Amino acid sequence: MSEQSTVEVETTQGTVSGLVQGGIARFLGIPYAAAPVGDLLFDAPQPFESWAGVRTAHVYGATAPKPPLGGRLGEIVADPDIEGEEWLNLNVWTPDPQGPGLPVLVWIHGGGFTTGSSAVPTYDGATFARDGLVCVSFNYRLGVYGYGYLPDAPAPANRGLLDQVAALRWVRENIARFGGDPDNVTVAGESAGAMSVLALLARDDGLFHRGIVQSGNGHIGQTPADADKVLKAVADNLGITPTVEAFLDVDVEELLKAQATVSSDISQKPNSSAYGASTMAACGLSFMPVVDGTTLPKRPIEAIADGAGDRVPLLMGTTTEEFRLFIVSTILVAWNLPSLYNNHLTCYSVPAGSWDEYKKGGTDTYPRSGASGVASALFTDRMFRIPTYRVAETRSQRSGAAPTHLYELGWRSPVTPNNVGVKLGACHSVDLPYIWDTTELTESKKFTGPNPPKPLAQALHKAWADFAKTGTVPWAAYDTDKRPVMTYAHNNTTSHQVVEDPRQSERTWWDGHPATR
Repeated sequence: MSEQSTVEVETTQGTVSGLVQGGIARFLGIPYAAAPVGDLLFDAPQPFESWAGVRTAHVYGATAPKPPLGGRLGEIVADPDIEGEEWLNLNVWTPDPQGPGLPVLVWIHGGGFTTGSSAVPTYDGATFARDGLVCVSFNYRLGVYGYGYLPDAPAPANRGLLDQVAALRWVRENIARFGGDPDNVTVAGESAGAMSVLALLARDDGLFHRGIVQSGNGHIGQTPADADKVLKAVADNLGITPTVEAFLDVDVEELLKAQATVSSDISQKPNSSAYGASTMAACGLSFMPVVDGTTLPKRPIEAIADGAGDRVPLLMGTTTEEFRLFIVSTILVAWNLPSLYNNHLTCYSVPAGSWDEYKKGGTDTYPRSGASGVASALFTDRMFRIPTYRVAETRSQRSGAAPTHLYELGWRSPVTPNNVGVKLGACHSVDLPYIWDTTELTESKKFTGPNPPKPLAQALHKAWADFAKTGTVPWAAYDTDKRPVMTYAHNNTTSHQVVEDPRQSERTWWDGHPATR
């Protein structure tokens, strides 16, 4: 291991000390907003007070309160808990703190808006810094604290989204001090992080210049009425009224237990009448951005159709078997009768006849043995692939809109997080160790298995790094004529190639359907 040294940078709040190792300087746990505790818990993020002297930034900061990942999912997905009140903190990796203005990549972690953090080992920003980027990651409020809808709160909705805006403003004001260019910022995210990128695009604040959206969905957005139903269910579980005062009096651990109970109910036993159509449209999410007309003016897909973010080039990707993660690592993997999924099909607004259509499969399809395989394919398209295409289609048809490039990852993990031998496959989040080029980590191999192909990591990581630097990739932008999609690990190999209109018959199956329009 190479020797470490320290380096200091003066931010707008005060001086921070980082560690330098292997030519990369890292500054961890820098506060970008005040600790959201007490009266600030349900308020918009407030400025962090300046400090005197030098603040040590050598270890990750506190993570936002979140329930533990239980069951088999918790065995394969790393989700560190770090105690403390200053949850609103960020990390910076830079190859040269006195640099001339390097491109900046800002990472928004996923976790369904209820879990996750920037401290996940896979998200090691040194891998991007070594490629000539300044990399930033940050934490934001989650669950009830971040997205619970409370009309009597100082900030009734989207506090987690407002945290993200505050972090990006910190980047704009400070990143030049770390060698970054505030006029060359790419915001990237996966899952809830990708949905956040699209929500930020819908706000059109001008805080970033390119976007990377991995496993996202621009159709996500609760109505205030439906968000109110979800929060009321949490309050009922706790035996309180859904007010700021009542929630402030609840112990954090008790709140997280109640939140987890409601979230499990929504994902395992979806109920449109209890939780609302806009909640069910998220296919298992309980907390998410709320379309309140102010902090989020419209659903991202609607704002994008109106021209929001037209100037921002996008790189968008999915995995081939996204929804397998939520089936093969849960009790749903044992559901061997199609009828067991009927409630999910109805609540997720899946078109009639879809099960038979997806059971047929066809050429260029992935394994669909058993009911869980069919469900995984169907819900992958309903939740991720088709919504991703809709953003690309919408932008490609707008004159003057920046290009949108699409890719897909088809590599199949051999890991079996269940007792029936069903593999994860090319599931949700399997891409992360490849994107970050951290496949050698123990935490990553819990997801990928023992022998992840290094060439795949090099190729996908390079595509992200190059896009963050230049806004370009070596394949054509998506259009509604040829519909090019760069396919990594095509047919589960380590090669990659452009495929035009993959799985066309299943793509066109959704044409005109309201849930994905």
